[in-house]
Parts: sequence; structure tokens; C-alpha cells
Amino acid sequence: MNRERVIIEIKNTLVSVDLLEQQFICDLSHCKGACCVEGESGAPLTEGEKEILAEIYPIVSQYMSPEGIDTIETIGWYTYDMDGDCVTPLINGNECAYSYVGENGITYCAIEKAYLEKKISFRKPLSCHLYPVRITKYTAFDAVNYEQNKICQAACQLGKQNNYPLYKFLREPLIKVCGEEWYNELELVATEWKKNKNTED
Repeated sequence: MNRERVIIEIKNTLVSVDLLEQQFICDLSHCKGACCVEGESGAPLTEGEKEILAEIYPIVSQYMSPEGIDTIETIGWYTYDMDGDCVTPLINGNECAYSYVGENGITYCAIEKAYLEKKISFRKPLSCHLYPVRITKYTAFDAVNYEQNKICQAACQLGKQNNYPLYKFLREPLIKVCGEEWYNELELVATEWKKNKNTED
């Protein structure tokens, strides 16, 4: 069977089997936060997140780079890419305006830093929290897919070393988007999938 065509149906979602089979743990020491820097556009935003960014900006800006602040004050809290999707602004077409570089050379999210320091209750855009998983909404269902990217090779290796599947690494954002009942069902499917795979092997 072609692995890429295996799709799991859970409630109103179609889930790629990659979420169960791919091993993944973010490894910032290797990627240096490349997902905040590389890409053709900024992080996709929901309608609600557009308003949230405007509200939290005075706090988040304390952690942002001068270039990021200049970008936001020039472009705005959000912008639109070539496809018409609402996204975070980029600094000269490169890193996200809401990012900053730490003393260790790693690029971090200023929004998440404010959250971790308990200054705001919003952690970061869902598209960032879910990465490298993307959820595409269609009329009849939502497609949940793994987006393979070379910048995450180290994360895949670290996940494999620890036998840690992608769906477990993304437990928090998946529950936030799809609900705990949905996630529990995904876990049951994953257990059954692993059992069947071991039997086949």
C-alpha cells in the first residue's frame, strides 16, 4: 500500500498516517529556529488571531527586535500573502517580525516568550504551534497533514532516537484545535495501527 495515500477518518477530519508514523521532537540546537526565518510568507493567522495580535502587541514588542518593531509599525500587526491569506509580517521578506535572536544564536518567538513569562495568555499562532502539521479546512472536512521540511531533519532524527511520534509531540495544539475527545480517538487509532504494523512485520 502506498503510505502517502493512507488516510484516517476521525470525526470530521481526514488525518494523514504520517502523524502516527513520523517521529518528531523539535531540536532548536540544530535548526536554530529556522521555521521562524525560512518560508515564502509569514505564519498563517485566523480571524481571531488578528485581533489578539493587536491587543498583545504593546507587551510582545518588548521582546521583539528593532527591525521587527519597525516592520510592524510600517506594515501593521498582520498582512496578506500572494494567495490572499492573512499572515504575520516578515522583516525584508525573511524572518517573522515577531521573532528575535537569542544570545545563543537561536531565533525565538517573542509572542511565546511573553506567554512563558506569564505576561499574556496567548501562546502563539496556531499555525506555528502545530508546525510541521498543517490543517486545511474544506466544506465537508478538515485535512490534517504532515508538512515535510528539510529544516526539521534534526527534529525527525531526535524523535526517532526517542521513539516519539509526531502526534504526541503536538498533543497540546492538536487538542486545542480538534478537542480532547478527538485526540483520545487518535491515540486509540495509533495504538491499533502500531499493533497491526508489528503483526505484519
